[in-house]
Amino acid sequence: MDQNPTSVQFKEALKFWFKLGFISFGGPAGQIATVHHELVEKQHWISEKRFLHALNYCMLLPGPEALQLVIYMGWLLHRTIGGIIAGLLFILPALLLLIVLSIVYMTFGSTLLISGIFLGIKPAVTAIVIHAGYKIGKRILKTPFQFAIAAGALMGILIGTPYPLIIFTAGAMAWMAHRYSPNWLLVSSAQHGSKNQSDDFDAIINDSSFQLAHTEFNQRRFFKILLVSILLWVIPLAILIQIWGMSGIYTQLAIFFSKAALLTFGGAYAVLPYVFQSAVEQFHWLSATQMMDGLALGETTPGPLIIVVAFVGYIAAFLNSVFVESPILSGILGACIVSWFIFLPSFCFIFLGGPFIESTRHEFKLAPVLTGISCAVTGVITSLSLFFMYHTVFPTGMGKDISFLQSGFSMTLIVMSTIALIRWQLSIIQLLLACAGIGLLWQWCLFGI
Repeated sequence: MDQNPTSVQFKEALKFWFKLGFISFGGPAGQIATVHHELVEKQHWISEKRFLHALNYCMLLPGPEALQLVIYMGWLLHRTIGGIIAGLLFILPALLLLIVLSIVYMTFGSTLLISGIFLGIKPAVTAIVIHAGYKIGKRILKTPFQFAIAAGALMGILIGTPYPLIIFTAGAMAWMAHRYSPNWLLVSSAQHGSKNQSDDFDAIINDSSFQLAHTEFNQRRFFKILLVSILLWVIPLAILIQIWGMSGIYTQLAIFFSKAALLTFGGAYAVLPYVFQSAVEQFHWLSATQMMDGLALGETTPGPLIIVVAFVGYIAAFLNSVFVESPILSGILGACIVSWFIFLPSFCFIFLGGPFIESTRHEFKLAPVLTGISCAVTGVITSLSLFFMYHTVFPTGMGKDISFLQSGFSMTLIVMSTIALIRWQLSIIQLLLACAGIGLLWQWCLFGI
């Protein structure tokens, strides 16, 4: 098979995907901006319109849109093998680093040094989530109807409405509004970078290019990919059931995160409330404090933010000690199992749906549904911000040995971190490093280290 259907050299793309896996900090928005800057503005491999069309499709899918966009770009440039390599190189550095951090966390997490670092990072993570909601809300929420969808999503999460139902309802309401009262819903495409339309014609894959042969729909190839996708899910799950049974922790992790991968729309920040709700409150795999610590670790790694689920898998398997003599090995296998089942559908969605999307790039009719889902995601992220703020300011609960000095410190750091992100546009890494230092200093003032 020709690995180079475009004039972009495979080895050049390989070098970029390898580099991206180590520099893609900043959450989904930052990662999408990085990919856009490199592929559209700098390398001119993809045109603006082709990039945005792919992004619109990825935003409609459940799961992490930044990873799906990377897979799509790799597939567009160099067939299926290009998509697989691009996606794997985007995931692996973050996964390996997070496994190492998880081992350190479970081994040394109770020391004053580590607890001091987390004391500062947790308010920073809360501010990062608030900032993400602010940016999405500022871009999306323009009309009273859009604000109403966001508020309804927030209320739905607070009263325990199933997350998939919230997303489905928001998309349906937006579609109905666009059809019968278009002025209620302003539909617009997010712009990521240059608006110079001449760039579309300078790009190697531009909007006027003929459809590439490997992006054309082929029935035989579609069903072949579908069969392989099903087998890649069924065979590992069957092995887990055969060895540990349906009630085994690895089997439970595989089933739950398969469902999470298929039902959670809106990107990483929208997936997290669903994972929180289930992993902490329903299955009791880990505590709310541990979950927040995991997100803090996830924010410090490159790659997709949803990699934090690997931390959930590590802690759940570590505490259950599947391998009694080696809980660390139990945790590592748990992290790998979760990663397999949460990320596999993203590859399948792109390879199965990509040809359909490429054939409709001159007409995109699902924009109203996408807008409604985005409005709902704003409300979901707001609920996540409230959840984080509560557990950061009151880590033991409001009625249990409240330390007003500690709560005041956390609340002040949340406010200052949010201002730093919104007003001074501090980078996420700079904020995390600064807050980790402040947390250590506060810990030293109170207890000494």
